[in-house]
Amino acid sequence: MRLRTDDDIYRARLVYLGPPGYTLPIQLPYAQYGLFALLVPAIMGIRWILTGDVDYLPAWEIALAIVITSYVFRHVDPDRPARMVIRTALTDWRRTREPSTEQRDPKLVARRVMVRKALT
Repeated sequence: MRLRTDDDIYRARLVYLGPPGYTLPIQLPYAQYGLFALLVPAIMGIRWILTGDVDYLPAWEIALAIVITSYVFRHVDPDRPARMVIRTALTDWRRTREPSTEQRDPKLVARRVMVRKALT
């Protein structure tokens, strides 16, 4: 007899448990595998562009992809999918930079106005 979870959102996550009869020690949604698989070649490409050298065993790239994937999915919930988290992070990164030079806030300064009585 197989026990099924009563949590609908958990069942809807499409979790890969491993081959039948041999479950994996960790449970990851398919989206995490996909993001990780996209990040490793992207990080390797960035490293190749910057240094011109690529290792046969990309240990640093794999470690960085694991950290980025776990950070992204820390903010994912049923109301906010991974693509929205990534889009928000990219948008905020581009548009919330401080100005490089100091800028003064505009001040409202009242000028003195002389009012004379009208001559009649």
